Amino acid sequence: MAVSTGYRTLSGGVTAARGWQAGVAACGIKALTAGAAALPGEGRQDLAVVASDTVCDAAGAFTTNRVKSASVVIDQLHLRQNRVRALVVVSGNANACTGAQGFRDALQMAKLTADRLDLEPSQVLVGSTGVIGRPLPMEAVKRGIAIACAGLDPEGGRAAARAIMTTDTVPKTHALELELDGVPVRVGGMAKGSGMIHPQLATMLAYITTDAAVTPGWCASVIRRIADRSFNQVTVDGDSSTNDTFLLLANGAAGNPPVEPGTPAAERLEEAVVQVARELARAIARDGEGATRLITVRVTGAPDAAQARLAARAVAGSNLVKAAVHGGDPNWGRIVCALGYSGAELTLDRLTVAVAGLTVFALGTGQDPDLEAVRRAFEQPEIVIEADLGSGEGAAEAWGCDLSEEYVHINAEYTT
Repeated sequence: MAVSTGYRTLSGGVTAARGWQAGVAACGIKALTAGAAALPGEGRQDLAVVASDTVCDAAGAFTTNRVKSASVVIDQLHLRQNRVRALVVVSGNANACTGAQGFRDALQMAKLTADRLDLEPSQVLVGSTGVIGRPLPMEAVKRGIAIACAGLDPEGGRAAARAIMTTDTVPKTHALELELDGVPVRVGGMAKGSGMIHPQLATMLAYITTDAAVTPGWCASVIRRIADRSFNQVTVDGDSSTNDTFLLLANGAAGNPPVEPGTPAAERLEEAVVQVARELARAIARDGEGATRLITVRVTGAPDAAQARLAARAVAGSNLVKAAVHGGDPNWGRIVCALGYSGAELTLDRLTVAVAGLTVFALGTGQDPDLEAVRRAFEQPEIVIEADLGSGEGAAEAWGCDLSEEYVHINAEYTT
């Protein structure tokens, strides 16, 4: 059983766990997709390969959009064999709505990576993010894969996180170490996402790796619960993408006794993955396109966790709440309104709402807080909104960001 209750934060992101390496390349994918001239190596890195020394137990959670990128479809097929060893990700091109050619290109990305790493194509997962509807510049991709595979490095995690960025302003990584059955085990990850972000996954790519040994199928048994407690609670703009991907991969390099579902070790490992996923989710919300403030919404007193998640997401995703936060306007009525239409069960005369610890609504009516103090809270880098629905023990968090003029500018000029 697990013998430790604490986590130790590590650097390294997706390669913090033992047996993982990453390589990157700057192959001009973004410039070529936009129709500009570019040579391999020009500009910032835009392709990443992450590889494990051994076969992994793996699982994925993907977009709920009916329009799916070729990368998503190929990953769903490859995961059925559960023999993954590597993934390859391009930034600047979504490879979505690209017809049969898009599927051929995604398969070729897997094959090119597999050939370089002496693997089977089905052992390689594929990711893509960027502009929808434009074919991949495959000559550039081919060169980039060769460069990235040749440069695989256990210290390559942060570079990989930077390479998969699109409109992100900072790379998003997190990693930690815990003990399972007396053996140190590491969990690390990277993510990208800034716009077209909404619960049920969005233009978000997230990859979490671990060196924990697990029984076959363990990742698949936990990935949906992990997503519900982390990435599915992020919203930036209400748009769900064609490319959402969250992958969880465990390669067993730590040498611990294999973790079996339903054991204390399984609970500890799942919670560690949740902690990494939540930090990545918060980083996505904090880095929302044009964002100046992170909005954290904590809901308690719901009939169950699912309804708490509904309520929290509704507040974090309300454009009116987001605009009020951006403008420093202490308009708590918008919060109560969002809770009311969220679909979660609540009783108005039991509802309590607080902003930055200041109660603004209770017992069915507005309170009389120091509005200037609430206004100052709205101007902080992170604003915390708390709501007690008064209907049960369910609790959840959601994360969003303010809605700024810069968001409009970014998305009005995204392809030009």
